[in-house]
Amino acid sequence: MRVGPWLPAARADVTLKAATVPMTEPGPVFRGHNITVRFGGLTAVDRVNVDVHAGQVTGLVGPNGAGKSTLFAALSGLIRPQEGSVWMNGTDITRLSGQQRARRGLARTFQYPEMFTGLTVRENLTIAYRSRFARRRLWTDLLSGGGLRRAPSAETETIERLAALVGLEPLLHRLPLGLPLGSCRLVELARSLATKPTVLLLDEPFSGLDAGETEHLVGSLRRVIAEQNVGVLLVEHDVELVLGLSRRVSVLDFGQLIAEGTPAEIRQDPAVRAAYLGQEPEQLSKGAS
Repeated sequence: MRVGPWLPAARADVTLKAATVPMTEPGPVFRGHNITVRFGGLTAVDRVNVDVHAGQVTGLVGPNGAGKSTLFAALSGLIRPQEGSVWMNGTDITRLSGQQRARRGLARTFQYPEMFTGLTVRENLTIAYRSRFARRRLWTDLLSGGGLRRAPSAETETIERLAALVGLEPLLHRLPLGLPLGSCRLVELARSLATKPTVLLLDEPFSGLDAGETEHLVGSLRRVIAEQNVGVLLVEHDVELVLGLSRRVSVLDFGQLIAEGTPAEIRQDPAVRAAYLGQEPEQLSKGAS
């Protein structure tokens, strides 16, 4: 199926800077090794490897039905793979639940923002922070029926710093219900960061955003990575954005990894060009000219 000319350098309304690769890199902080997920006789993900490095974005792209969501579910602990393993900071976490992985520093967002709509933006971030760093206090607040007690200064400073980082300061007192989708995406990003993750899995964070919202989120994500050195695995249908943000990109098709490399290498890979757009490389070259 024709999607359009093959991946121009950047859209006019979004500024994307090319990543610079250092001469040497430390090992990955997060790794999925030979991940295989089957549903009955269907192999949804077949021996897929993916690495995430601190302070970098690893992109994950592929056509609809390629297995991206299933791989994300296996990496985040929502489902357990039949084969393969998941590693974080050199430790095998394959058998840990999603909650246990979160306590070790793994955070994720979802395709559709999921927030406590009856609580303010600040309270949403507070719950996320306390879920990792003050769990007893959180449960005491919730069970008492009196709402969230006044936050200590360190917690307040963390939440306000995160709000400033992504541009949410004016909305801290607002309820998420009724906020634009772009603002909700920022709330979800800040809420994930409130747990101080080592690794952040972003599931289609740009879906449904207009040009201005996309540009704002791109800028926020760049600031987050630069300041917090978090490793990011990004799944997104907007391939152009993925190539602009990522240091390395993995491409899935029918559950298999068909290519992995730098954005420049992915752009020129004939298998990717044919599989992703359903066209022969020669046709794509003509369409992009």
